[in-house]
Order: sequence, then structure tokens, then C-alpha cells
Amino acid sequence: MKWNKSIFLAAALLTGVAQVQAQDNLINALKGNVSDNSKEGFKFTEVINLGNTSIKDQGSSGTCWSYSGNSFLESEMIRMGKQPVEISQIFTARNTYIEKAKNFVRLHGDQAQGDGGQLHDVLTIFRKYGAVPQEAYTGLQAGQTRNNFGEMGPLLQGMTETIAKSKKPSNTWLKAFTAAMDAYLGEAPTSFQYQGKTYTPRTFADQVVGINPDDYVGITSFEEHAYYKPFVLLIQDNWSFESFYNVQINDLTDIIDNALQNGYTVAWATDVSEKSFSWKNGVAFVPEKPFEQMTKEEQDNMFNGPKAEPKITPAQRQEAFDNYTTTDDHGMHIVGLVKDQNGKEYYIVKNSWGVSNDYKGYMYATKEYVRYKTISILLHKKALTKNLQTKLGV
Repeated sequence: MKWNKSIFLAAALLTGVAQVQAQDNLINALKGNVSDNSKEGFKFTEVINLGNTSIKDQGSSGTCWSYSGNSFLESEMIRMGKQPVEISQIFTARNTYIEKAKNFVRLHGDQAQGDGGQLHDVLTIFRKYGAVPQEAYTGLQAGQTRNNFGEMGPLLQGMTETIAKSKKPSNTWLKAFTAAMDAYLGEAPTSFQYQGKTYTPRTFADQVVGINPDDYVGITSFEEHAYYKPFVLLIQDNWSFESFYNVQINDLTDIIDNALQNGYTVAWATDVSEKSFSWKNGVAFVPEKPFEQMTKEEQDNMFNGPKAEPKITPAQRQEAFDNYTTTDDHGMHIVGLVKDQNGKEYYIVKNSWGVSNDYKGYMYATKEYVRYKTISILLHKKALTKNLQTKLGV
């Protein structure tokens, strides 16, 4: 099943320098295909709705992975009986830029740059740098109310590209790189006050957030690789070359279902640039035929109520990844499950694009969409069944 994306979106999403512009245009594009009566056409009944913190807005930045990954950690705090705290998404992103820049230079520039990252980067930074509350580090300058990396991103990338081309990089380039980030985001705190106590990023991560990064696993599904074994997922933003456990296509939704039923939320990386993913309408599904083959009436009514879906095969999922119709576009957070008026199940998905859509920042994605368009999921290893833990060796 092959679907065309707009030329602009395809080019922008694959170009590091244009990543911030791509993010804004992706959101704007997904406001299209709007059905005025979408919300009235769906009657959702809540089945599971797990604890999660307020909707955030990542602004003009490609840092969805940091927003969704930290939202996931905040829900983990709730699950563990802790009072959740808003974790600074920009502290995570800032330190990811540093680690990514180091890799970029060591690889002589043969790697993707830009704002993009993976859900596991949140754990990588938590392990190495710790965490800070949002109130201690917003990354916003005076007068700013939301992130805007349109100028900073290309500047940082230009610096690292210049350094990677040099015959012998100096031992001071990283200081210059960090200073440029300081100019835009402010210096990251080395200590701060939180609820009357003094913390460092390390002590805050360990004593307040209190998660163990080693307790979490990344999972995906591609028939190109051996099932129930780890492999390095070849996507541009997997800059740290992390491995993911490979499961069968139906395992993806079975794993999410089991997690939700047992009180665990799931971080979700996926493709969102299909015509059947509507941010405004708050619904994502797999139509029975490609958008280009629909009549005008069918296109106009895509989101006016539940629709039938085809059953996606492993071969279709693999083909869509290999021919770039499934790309690593966006990170979100699965926090629950609903049923529509016909009994079909959808996941409740928490986004980081503010509250401007029909469901005030949340979306509903069908299981078939998740099986087809998922890049990866991240969750606590105890959210897996005992049988699957044994199969994966976790």
C-alpha cells in the first residue's frame, strides 16, 4: 500500500538544516483534510486512561522526542506513586545536542544532525547528565513564551560541519559549541533550588524522579531482521546506534495492550505525515484505499466517523519503511485506550503540539495504524509479559 507525501514534507523532514521549518510545516499540513463534524461523528468510550501530566507545546523545534520521552518519565513517576514534576525538556535536548555533536565530529561528518532524536535519548541523557525541573531551566530568553530553534539549529550544524571538515579538530571546539547554545538557551544549571532543597541535576534525577534507565526497553517490528533479537535500527536520528528488540507485527499492539492493562504507559515513535493522520480532527487510521484513489466525497468525509480498515501485513509494513512512505516523523505518548461506537479500539495518544485540536492536545489512533506506522516503542521491561521477557532475554 503506497501513499504519496507532499514534496515539501518529504524534503524538509529529511534535511537537518530545515528541520525546524519542517516541524512547523508538518503541523500546518496536518491541519488539512479536516472534517467539520469529525468530533460529532465519533463516540468514544474510555476503557483505560492512565495518569499523565499536562499537555505541552514544543514550539518551533524538532524536539518531540524529548517532550514525549519526558512525558513518559513523568507518567512513570505517577505509576510509582510519586508526585510528578515537569522535567525540563530543553535540558534533555541541550545535552543530546552535545553528545550528537561529539559523534558527528568523530564520524567526520557522516551522520545526521539537526533537532531530531530518539525516545531512548531521554534515558541516555538521564543516565549521563541527570535531569532538572522545567522551572530551573526553560531554555527561553526574556520575552519568549515557546521554543524557536529556527536560528540556533542551522548555526550549530554549521559549526559542527566546519569542525568535521578540518584536518585536526582543536580541543576547544566543544567549548565554542556549548557557548553558542548558552547564547540561545542560557547556561544549564549545575545546582538549583526545588521545593526548598538544593539539588544538582544528578541528585534531582536520582532522588526526585527516581527512575532506573536500565529498566526500559526499545521495541520495533521489521521482517527484515530476526524476531525476538536486538538489532540497530537504521534511521537517521538513531545517532547513538542503539539496538531495538524485534517482535512480530501483532506483538506491537499486544505489548501496548498488556502495558496499559497493567498500569504502564508507552512512548511511541511513528510516521504522522499520512493523509489519514489528522492533528486537527485528532484521529489516525488506515483507509481501505490510498487518498489519491478516493473520490472527492470520500476525501472530504475521511474523519466524519469510524471507517473500515485493511489488515496490514508484515510485508506491507517492511515495504513502507524501505520505500520511505513510513518515516521517523514524530514522538508521542500512549496513555490509554478507548472504544468507538462500533466497538473498535483506539489508543489515547498525548501529543506535544499544544491544545489547538478537537481533543485539546490528545489524539486517537487505531491499532491498525499503530501496527503499520510505528517506528518504535519504549516502555518498562516489567510491562512485558513474562513469556516475552524470557523470549527477549530481558
